[in-house]
Amino acid sequence: MYIYNVTINIDDSVHEEWKGWMMGVHIPEVLATGLFQDCRFTRVMVDEESGTTYSIQYRFKDMVDFQLYQQMYAPALQAKTKERYEGKFVAFRTLLELIDEQTP
Repeated sequence: MYIYNVTINIDDSVHEEWKGWMMGVHIPEVLATGLFQDCRFTRVMVDEESGTTYSIQYRFKDMVDFQLYQQMYAPALQAKTKERYEGKFVAFRTLLELIDEQTP
């Protein structure tokens, strides 16, 4: 299992609107690709000089699924975010390999 992590710092001037758009539009569009198992939308607990930072974590089973997402869907989905919030956010993306998952 793997995690595609997108960390975003969003400007305070659009923070609440962006959060609603992420939960109501963007994340559902990403999940609708059928390439991810689920998503966790979390706030990073750190004091920022400006904006608020979030981590959006999409779990997937196979690197082929991620590569397909990157080729077929990511450019258009990222372009929508950029068009809507240009100059109001900074994002970086990382891939994580899940080594062990403990559930109570």
